[in-house]
Amino acid sequence: MRLSMCAGGSARWWGPRSASAWPTAPGQIWTHPAAVCDPGQATKYLYELLYNDPIKIILMPGCSSVSTLVAEAARMWNLIVLSYGSSSPALSNRQRFPTFFRTHPSATLHNPTRVKLFEKWGWKKIATIQQTTEVFTSTLDDLEERVKEAGIEITFRQSFFSDPAVPVKNLKRQDARIIVGLFYETEARKVFCEVYKERLFGKKYVWFLIGWYADNWFKIYDPSINCTVDEMTEAVEGHITTEIVMLNPANTRSISNMTSQEFVEKLTKRLKRHPEETGGFQEAPLAYDAIWALALALNKTSGGGGRSGVRLEDFNYNNQTITDQIYRAMNSSSFEGVSGHVVFDASGSRMAWTLIEQLQGGSYKKIGYYDSTKDDLSWSKTDKWIGGSPPADQTLVIKTFRFLSQKLFISVSVLSSLGIVLAVVCLSFNIYNSHVRYIQNSQPNLNNLTAVGCSLALAAVFPLGLDGYHIGRNQFPFVCQARLWLLGLGFSLGYGSMFTKIWWVHTVFTKKEEKKEWRKTLEPWKLYATVGLLVGMDVLTLAIWQIVDPLHRTIETFAKEEPKEDIDVSILPQLEHCSSRKMNTWLGIFYGYKGLLLLLGIFLAYETKSVSTEKINDHRAVGMAIYNVAVLCLITAPVTMILSSQQDAAFAFASLAIVFSSYITLVVLFVPKMRRLITRGEWQSEAQDTMKTGSSTNNNEEEKSRLLEKENRELEKIIAEKEERVSELRHQLQSRQQLRSRRHPPTPPDPSGGLPRGPPEPPDRLSCDGSRVHLLYK
Repeated sequence: MRLSMCAGGSARWWGPRSASAWPTAPGQIWTHPAAVCDPGQATKYLYELLYNDPIKIILMPGCSSVSTLVAEAARMWNLIVLSYGSSSPALSNRQRFPTFFRTHPSATLHNPTRVKLFEKWGWKKIATIQQTTEVFTSTLDDLEERVKEAGIEITFRQSFFSDPAVPVKNLKRQDARIIVGLFYETEARKVFCEVYKERLFGKKYVWFLIGWYADNWFKIYDPSINCTVDEMTEAVEGHITTEIVMLNPANTRSISNMTSQEFVEKLTKRLKRHPEETGGFQEAPLAYDAIWALALALNKTSGGGGRSGVRLEDFNYNNQTITDQIYRAMNSSSFEGVSGHVVFDASGSRMAWTLIEQLQGGSYKKIGYYDSTKDDLSWSKTDKWIGGSPPADQTLVIKTFRFLSQKLFISVSVLSSLGIVLAVVCLSFNIYNSHVRYIQNSQPNLNNLTAVGCSLALAAVFPLGLDGYHIGRNQFPFVCQARLWLLGLGFSLGYGSMFTKIWWVHTVFTKKEEKKEWRKTLEPWKLYATVGLLVGMDVLTLAIWQIVDPLHRTIETFAKEEPKEDIDVSILPQLEHCSSRKMNTWLGIFYGYKGLLLLLGIFLAYETKSVSTEKINDHRAVGMAIYNVAVLCLITAPVTMILSSQQDAAFAFASLAIVFSSYITLVVLFVPKMRRLITRGEWQSEAQDTMKTGSSTNNNEEEKSRLLEKENRELEKIIAEKEERVSELRHQLQSRQQLRSRRHPPTPPDPSGGLPRGPPEPPDRLSCDGSRVHLLYK
């Protein structure tokens, strides 16, 4: 405890003497030998002062820990407490410390300045690291509230007790860039030794520290760290400090008729050692202005007390009236002191300017002042940055979309366009020659649907390759739907018509003998109805999908990539997809149905590979096309799903599968027909062909085969009837022989050994031998 005020108004510095030896003569000054802030010693001296005469009116503690104890107890004795060296934000609590004032601003006064600098340089994300003491914790809590009001976020908050190694590593791991450090000078050296080891300094980082460290604090030898002076100097270069202005920077006269420079000169003359070696030298202007604030408040109270009949000399520890008068006088203080303008806020804390400095080249340079009462930032524009400009508050993330290779897209588009031209040529050829018997026997209408389906599938290649490089995000859903409908309908028409042919061939040629006549009775509309059923199922499925869960644009994000250049940015690759909420479910339904259709098509093609029929004379070519389409689709579908994150590979697999399957289908189905008609000249119609040959049936091998099979079946029926007649006759012969044996028993043999006697019996009219049976087959 440094200073108290007696009832008579004399100021005394209480020294180390016993309470009974305290001086009573006014104006005497005694120094206290203890420079440390010891709350235990403070408690001892407080009670010695309170329980020994003379009566005290004002208590003037120094540091925050002592002020906290004294100010909390002082209200029990109706005492005003005035401090010149306490900065703890906790002392601003009026409910806990109702009679406390201080000319040293609160540590939270740094926070408005920090927030102002954050806004000036456009920083929205900061990190903090603090020593676990009450003053720093409360300061950081206040900072957190202020930055939240300003729309700034504290992304990472670290604390430590004695070893800052782990918190500093965490700051590095979290990519902290703008870091506020709250710790004492000894811990600051530990922190920046770890900062050097983690390389958490340089053009990408900015540190904010407290400004009341010694100017060469990072060069002082400290056995607790293992970093050299050069390493420490490199680590702290460019950091920003905020410091309460304790000496008025303007050369104006104060209420004591001294300028700030004159005050420093007079104080320096009275000191017996260098000011930098004198503890508390920086706070001396605050202590001087505290005495002036106290004197002015007592003068106001003395004048007011005289009018009301109450004198300061009448003060005692139960007299709250005089305490309230002194409180009002202190609260309304406003004058120019050697530390600047002295005024107290509602919590009793001094409102003052903040000095902003930056370490440049190993020494601190003033770069500005900030007056939080007027929100006035005075900037000298002398700030310097290692990278030439203030760094970003985080790694600048540049979002880049991965677009399809344009060379690949153009190449496949050309192939697709040529395929569409080929499909149109085949379709035109088929329609133009529809009167030719050879074309008629291949079910040309189904082939026409195949050509149309191939055209739609090839057209799907174009929207399949469109992405954000060509279209905007608003057009993306329409492109997604175009992909789905073109592929779905193209597959249904192209593959469905071929599947219908092979299904019909298999159905007819696997019927039982009595049902083989269906070959002649099956009508074409049944084929078209089968294709229509397949197309209708697809249209219904796609319509429900589009209505219930339409496709839309989704973004796939990949891991960040660091550019090769040494710039503070990272690239965030993104890829556009067509997707829906239940995408996997819909794909499962769609692929499952199509997959079964493909597998069934392969089975039917294999079963009918040896069948020969006139009604569909190209079913073997259809089977070959089905093989190729099924294999390509069954391979491509899962591969494209696996490679969905690789846009070029996925597009190449899907588009080339469409192109190749369409090309193969068109070439296998239509090119042989073109070649036959061109090489053989079979351009006549069915009627012309009949007139020329006389009988088209006899000249057709397949018709001959059919007639021979019919004749063979008729002969087999005749043979069966004849065999049944022969069996009946043999049964009758056997019956007659048995009857005859019963009527004419056998004649006994002649004793002489000759033949039996009696006339010979004429042969039976109904009896016959086996040599004549074969005549019945004639």
